[in-house]
Amino acid sequence: MPDSTQLEQAIRSAREKKDLLLMTHIVLGYPSFDDSARVVEDMVEAGVDLMELQIPFSEPMADGPVILRANAEALKAGATVDKALEVAEKLSREFDIPFLFMTYYNILFCHGVDQFVKHCESIGIKGCIIPDLPPAEGQDYLDSMQASGLAPVHIFTPNTPEPRMRFLNDNSGGFIYTVARKGVTGKDTAFSADLAEYLDRCRANTNLPLAVGFGVKTREDVDFLRGKADIAVVGSETIRVLENEGVAGVKPFIKQLVA
Repeated sequence: MPDSTQLEQAIRSAREKKDLLLMTHIVLGYPSFDDSARVVEDMVEAGVDLMELQIPFSEPMADGPVILRANAEALKAGATVDKALEVAEKLSREFDIPFLFMTYYNILFCHGVDQFVKHCESIGIKGCIIPDLPPAEGQDYLDSMQASGLAPVHIFTPNTPEPRMRFLNDNSGGFIYTVARKGVTGKDTAFSADLAEYLDRCRANTNLPLAVGFGVKTREDVDFLRGKADIAVVGSETIRVLENEGVAGVKPFIKQLVA
């Protein structure tokens, strides 16, 4: 992706004012679409810089039990792709932060890849994270994203060889999503010298901003990433707070992360 996307430009502009940005993750329709909208409003007011909106899917293979359960509950409550797109449009129009979609390739395939991407562009979505679509198998998706000026975000893991990192970088936009450890979302991560060394290796193999997720839960985790990454990603822990404390618990949780 040789051209700088709007998402990358927004991230670099925001980084001029902050030493670390915060990205959060919600599952649209969990516990309800009205609650999703309230959570987004509270997160923005608390200081979140960008946000992943997950379109519910029946087999979210990259996700751990917390997000998996949220997907299942959203679908059980009647969430649909069309409703998720409708709500995402309202959110992107109302709040002045970049929104991305996170979902799985089957949804794009059924919707029509080019049609889905053009719809994303029309409703103000800035990028997509599709963890089960490797670039080598997604040229139609990459072409559509580039034509629409949207960012296809790809993932580095601790097992990714450096030549593969460079290939992923060449086919990415916006930022690189750097997985802090092996496995699925929601488990514990050791924020240690080994992680810092891994992030140095990631930084050496991309010219894009780095977002670090999988296991970021506390203010201490966020502080560890200052100077090592551009974006801290808090996903499962936010949904766990929503699950345990309801909508009212989300804003205080986010505020203590960014204080």
